[in-house]
Amino acid sequence: MEHWEFVGRADELARLTSAATTDSDRGLILSGAAGIGKSRLLHQAVSKLPTEQYAVHSASANIASSGLPFGGLAQILPPDVPDGLSPAGMLRWAVDGLNAAAGDRPIVLAIDDAHLLDPPSAALAHLLVREGATLLGALRIAEPVPTPISALWTEGLLSHAELAPLTDEEARELLTALVGGPVEAGSAQRLARLGGGNPLLLRELMLAATGGGELTQTYGFWRWSGRLTLAPSLADLVDARIGELTAGVRDVLELVSFGEPVELTLLLRGAEPRDVEAAEERGLIRVVADERRRDVRLAHPLYGEVVRRGCPVTRSRRLLAGLADLVEGTGAQRRDDLLRIAAWRLDAGTRQDAALLLAAARQAFDHFDIGLALRLAAAAHAAGGGYPAAELHATVLLFADCPEQALAVLDATPDDSARGITARAAVEFLGLGRPEAAAALAAAKPTEPADAARVHALEAFLRLQLDELEPARVLARGVLGEPAAGVATKSLARCVMAFLAAAGGDPDAGAEQIATVVADAAAWRRDNPVVQYALLLAEGTMASVSLDLHAIDGILAAEFAHLAQAGGFGFGSGWASLLRARAALLRGRTDEALRATEQACAALAPARVYDGSAHFARANAAALLGQVTLAVEALAIAESATGGGVALYYPWREQARAWTLVCRGEVAAAAQVLRGSAARARADGFHGHELLTLYDLVRIGRPDLAADRMTALAGTVSGGTAQLLIRHARACADEAAEDLFTVAREFAVLGYQLFAAEAAAGAVRIFRQARDPRALAASTLMADVLGRCGTMRTPALLAVQPALTVRERQVAELAAEGVRSREIADRLYLSPRTVENHLQRVYTKLGVNGRVELAPALRLFPR
Repeated sequence: MEHWEFVGRADELARLTSAATTDSDRGLILSGAAGIGKSRLLHQAVSKLPTEQYAVHSASANIASSGLPFGGLAQILPPDVPDGLSPAGMLRWAVDGLNAAAGDRPIVLAIDDAHLLDPPSAALAHLLVREGATLLGALRIAEPVPTPISALWTEGLLSHAELAPLTDEEARELLTALVGGPVEAGSAQRLARLGGGNPLLLRELMLAATGGGELTQTYGFWRWSGRLTLAPSLADLVDARIGELTAGVRDVLELVSFGEPVELTLLLRGAEPRDVEAAEERGLIRVVADERRRDVRLAHPLYGEVVRRGCPVTRSRRLLAGLADLVEGTGAQRRDDLLRIAAWRLDAGTRQDAALLLAAARQAFDHFDIGLALRLAAAAHAAGGGYPAAELHATVLLFADCPEQALAVLDATPDDSARGITARAAVEFLGLGRPEAAAALAAAKPTEPADAARVHALEAFLRLQLDELEPARVLARGVLGEPAAGVATKSLARCVMAFLAAAGGDPDAGAEQIATVVADAAAWRRDNPVVQYALLLAEGTMASVSLDLHAIDGILAAEFAHLAQAGGFGFGSGWASLLRARAALLRGRTDEALRATEQACAALAPARVYDGSAHFARANAAALLGQVTLAVEALAIAESATGGGVALYYPWREQARAWTLVCRGEVAAAAQVLRGSAARARADGFHGHELLTLYDLVRIGRPDLAADRMTALAGTVSGGTAQLLIRHARACADEAAEDLFTVAREFAVLGYQLFAAEAAAGAVRIFRQARDPRALAASTLMADVLGRCGTMRTPALLAVQPALTVRERQVAELAAEGVRSREIADRLYLSPRTVENHLQRVYTKLGVNGRVELAPALRLFPR
């Protein structure tokens, strides 16, 4: 991790390179905070300049040289200094020497830490620019800059810009480069946020996490535990940035570190206003607008970590108690004030009120802040919160992928009520994958109708997972018909019915049920948070089976997907990654889809129950990419990980098996798998899944086995996309090239680039066989679609990509560019007759009629 590949900063790098290589500018100076990446960026830009064209001189100023005349540029000056020169003579001698060494090459001067230049060196740099040299420089923000250097941009001789922190995407790229492999999405998001876009701090964070054993690799992805090991080098680095503090400024920094965000008016009550101003002027805190309020936050997230850890325990407790008193004194008016007060009181060891802690834990859980919810729920339980606190504590542990600990909590506070029975069953089934949990629910006989409905709703959900569809349907309907059933109970039953409707091919009915559940979220999140699992599965199934790209995009853009990743909810994060992979595949972005499935594998690995689903998706994506070894490996992992608790998801499992067989060249075996899966889905009433499975038969070249049944499903499975799939199947079965061409265009407009490419390929194949000139238009469409996609190796696409020899490919590409046969012959050292023979073979293989059709036909081949 000592050296890593340069990542990001493409715009800034291009700007530096442009400043050095064009005559329109004399240079560029970048300023930024320590560790922001100025030096690396400057080095990267200079390293790209060819020394035979430019006289490049690099220097790095430092504290030691700042008091020595010409110390900052001593590295680039000629070694023999003439005696008796005046200061002006020294400058002239240095300029003449550098010009003489450069010859006819323009001078490019690169100076790092230019703010530390001694006065003569700064004057020399200024003079060189005035006489035509280019200066690329970097200096630290908020530090005094030598006047000759600042005059360069104030007088318009060169440009000056501030280097911004890395974007989230650039931070993820850097994290990947640092550890030599991709980082799980949630971990990357949390680390990027903690690093504040500063490359040096990100590097130190990764070193600390690796050295402390908090970074582990799962299925190729690095996952951070969330525990921060503050290595001495990291602490020293942050301390150096904070610098020496007066007692008053330290008070401000400590208050904000323990309480951010702190409302500005509160901070001004708890600290001296002049100290608050000083902290802001030094760049230690920042004031941000939040609606009508002004909140104060730390300038960098790591400041808080270092300050909190360096604060004595007694002082920390006093500060936390003081913050709680300040907020309580204003009436705790903000939405999250209750949560903040409870957390502060807990850490301060004052007023351990179980009711306050329990309410705060629920609020934290509502925000999917799993870590904070876990602390508060455990404290509420320990403070005598009774069974309600134990149940919430166990539920949060379930969401944190700690089911054994959750059971231990429930064992310590036994409860034989309906709530106790359902809480235990949820942990056993969703956390540990124990199918017998459903039987335990069936054996329970609550006497109160509301309690019985609560038990039946969860049993319905578990029966659904076990693929016991009719019992699940009967139980869910019974719950919805029970007047005494609570909102959370009915929400769970509605999720079951929504899943069945979506899998059955009626997304509208499923959407209606889901809309009601979402509207009631505030109620069920408090009463029965396990509904979240059922809602995710129902929403995901509805969007995936109906191929609703708009719905998937909406789900991923919603707040929950981001909260799940940031808060450490592994199941939610993995679920979001699987949806992202589904959308990417439909859009033909196969590489993106594979990465998303690998993210899902890493996120779901601790959950154990559902990680097999992620590996089936990974196998499917790898197969479409043609990566047979990876597909087979992922399928084997999925098969070994799958238990009886996820029997419901057999359509996705069988799809992965089928496409892995196709990738291995065993198309007949794949067709058998798909036919069996379609028959099972039909028997289960999963007509939405049945249609998709039959469509896979069409896609692997067997429309004769699928088109008639798909046509029959037209009145059962609703949605415009379903009708388009059916038309595609019918056109394939009828060998109707024009219909395939029309369907391909419609798929492309809707964003289904994978299906558009395959439909267009079918049209190209038929048109070519008939020597129909419409093959040109179909080839052009297919090429345009493939240009928006990643690598895709499916039977339909491979059928129009016949094998060309290397020489045939060379001849064809030159001919497509308009090069005449005689010139091709000269270039390739062939005879004109041989060139024509190659072209005739290419025309025959590609089914084209001449050179005009060559270019679009060749675009169908991977480069």
